[in-house]
Amino acid sequence: MAAASTPINWPVLLKDAVLAALLAAVLAVPFVGLRTVESPTGLRIETHWPDAVILVAIVFVGRFLLGLWQHWRASLPSSPPRSALATAASDRWQRVVLLALLACAAVLPATPLGTRYVVDTATTVLIYVMLGWGLNVVVGLAGLLDLGYVAFYAVGAYSYALLATQFQLSFWECLPLAGAFAALFGIALGFPVLRLRGDYLAIVTLGFGEIIRIVLLNWQDVTGGPNGITGIPRPEFFGMPFASSAEVGITPFHEFFGLEYSSNHRVIFLYYVIFALALLTNYLTLRLRRLPIGRAWEALREDEYACRALGINPTNTKLTAFAIGATFGGLAGAFFATRQGFISPESFTFMESATILAIVVLGGLGSQLGVVIAACLLIVLPELGREFAQYRMLLFGAAMILIMAWRPKGLVSARKPSVTLPARHSNAS
Repeated sequence: MAAASTPINWPVLLKDAVLAALLAAVLAVPFVGLRTVESPTGLRIETHWPDAVILVAIVFVGRFLLGLWQHWRASLPSSPPRSALATAASDRWQRVVLLALLACAAVLPATPLGTRYVVDTATTVLIYVMLGWGLNVVVGLAGLLDLGYVAFYAVGAYSYALLATQFQLSFWECLPLAGAFAALFGIALGFPVLRLRGDYLAIVTLGFGEIIRIVLLNWQDVTGGPNGITGIPRPEFFGMPFASSAEVGITPFHEFFGLEYSSNHRVIFLYYVIFALALLTNYLTLRLRRLPIGRAWEALREDEYACRALGINPTNTKLTAFAIGATFGGLAGAFFATRQGFISPESFTFMESATILAIVVLGGLGSQLGVVIAACLLIVLPELGREFAQYRMLLFGAAMILIMAWRPKGLVSARKPSVTLPARHSNAS
């Protein structure tokens, strides 16, 4: 209880707030206070000092309030360890929230909110959910920091595009092949990094992602180089195309079901395809976590030397984590290619890897529900900020900082083993 009476160190709080405001001022002057605009005589500079002053004031007040909040949190008495009953209640709450999100996602196109824009945005969210669950296997479960996960995303997309355009294979035939190719690249990445950990592993995986992008950019005979690959075929519903008309002997989707033709049919169908792929990814991840390989991932995450002492082969454990995580990324890449109908190396930059990693970390390492919530926030927040085009990414970054300050371990920070031994009850003598 002594910690509760600790006085507030006002000079330190003010000093931190002033330093944060000074740093914000250094950044606000060139990025907010000065802007270049086009004029008939050429480029000229406009000043927006009020906007810069407001930004600095917001940073000062925000840093001061954050210091007060941290002091208040530190002054609270330490809470006792969570009981088994509280842990079970938390697990039930997470399952209820996840089931509610799944139910809302399943009926979204049929609701009044299910406009084309909303369904398109939800499809993008599900792509990142699937990518987040795939990277969660590598980072959240196995503890292997991967900054080049976008490479497997790109391999899946280009594998599907080349197989579909060069060999005329259907989407459902190309999908497993794209996942298999991505898994092979995951194993190829795993071998060179078997003895690396931490920052060194992150640097190597970052380099791997850039190598894949540069290869795609320069291997023009196969990948099309910077022009990319166009004319990627779209998936069909059991051979029925989503078109207003079709070749002789082929019935379009809307004619078979007696519907009026609408371009939204394809959008809704693609939404349910990625929804099914995301459900499959979640199911397989949950099943794998309870198998011996899943428990080996978690053991590797906690202590590699203890794994060796217990007889767990770290080589096989790391390779399976990279391969399975890459498979999920390849499947998402294949769907991305068929949804867009066009891909290029510009779609697979490092920023994609950073976004996927941010989803995993923000949601909570190892948490399936956390990935869903974080993907919704990171994808929907920039969309909501379109009205503030000039400050869109600034608001986005500020929101991420506030969330991580509020929940430093992630939105759903439930890092516990997937399988635990039952508690032993000793008989009192």
